[in-house]
Amino acid sequence: MPAAIRHDWSRDEVAALFALPFNDLLHRAHGVHREHHDPNAVQVSTLLSIKTGGCPEDCAYCPQAQRYDTGVLPQKLLEVDEVLARARAARDAGASRFCMGAAWRGPKDRDIPKVAAIVRAVKDLGLETCATLGLLGDGHAQQLKDAGLDYYNHNLDTAPEFYGEIIHTREYQDRLTTLEQVRDAGLKTCCGGIVGMGETREQRAGLLQALANLPEHPHSVPINQLVPVPGTPLANAEPLDPFEFVRTIAVARILMPLSIVRLSAGRQQMDDAVQALCFFAGAGSIFYGEKLLTTGNPDVEADRALFRRLDLHPMEVVENAGTVHADIGENASCGHGCGCSAAA
Repeated sequence: MPAAIRHDWSRDEVAALFALPFNDLLHRAHGVHREHHDPNAVQVSTLLSIKTGGCPEDCAYCPQAQRYDTGVLPQKLLEVDEVLARARAARDAGASRFCMGAAWRGPKDRDIPKVAAIVRAVKDLGLETCATLGLLGDGHAQQLKDAGLDYYNHNLDTAPEFYGEIIHTREYQDRLTTLEQVRDAGLKTCCGGIVGMGETREQRAGLLQALANLPEHPHSVPINQLVPVPGTPLANAEPLDPFEFVRTIAVARILMPLSIVRLSAGRQQMDDAVQALCFFAGAGSIFYGEKLLTTGNPDVEADRALFRRLDLHPMEVVENAGTVHADIGENASCGHGCGCSAAA
């Protein structure tokens, strides 16, 4: 029977999925993945910090928060030409989506035209565009949509009941309001969270329940594993069991059958076998390149080799002007997706 698209998952139902025997869970998740997606295709994105550091928020995981001594130096918004050069390089290396993050609580009105100009220029390269800029003000989402933005990233981060343990400078409802503005403007949503921040399995279930019960399932669901950064409150967080991370990917796949689940931050800490299990469990997207804003990521050659070994190929992206074929094979010239945009 085809997987149902639901927005009324109970906490008990989600917890029961987590509690399934590992092989049974993966079997069910892979079936859902295969039903709705090419199981051997992976959407490839590259992420660039277009405005780094100096963020006034206090997200406990984030090296860009100005209150933490992490060695990240504030940098102003990049110029269009510099972003374009990086976007061309990403496209030529095989990325089909270019994601841009800015370490703001939220952009000011004067910032939006500058970001819009960047979006237009990147869109003209034939790439899908995504931005994570923090909380949006009135009309901001529509202006970004008009500039050609395809996706807006704004994560829930964690379960509602655990949120106050991680962030104190904004409310959970602030995130939901920005997501509503994004949907109303007709932008696609990119929304997920971070695991391994000291939450319980019950709270991981709570995060996925909150995502699955949004009015529309996010088009992309980045599942991030915490990358502990010295100087942040979570620098000494206990590592999450790798198989628990795989379970989280699998449950996300079952709850949101049509969404693309992204294997996001934390891949540098995963061996190839764990990544392979994640792809089998339903991950259909990765960030490609050496860095996620300010934290490491497997390098390009390692990802090319992994794709070859697993017989995976990049997902095609249909644009108005035709089809872009992302290629990360032999001859190809792919941090945390946080709603405060301090890392994606």
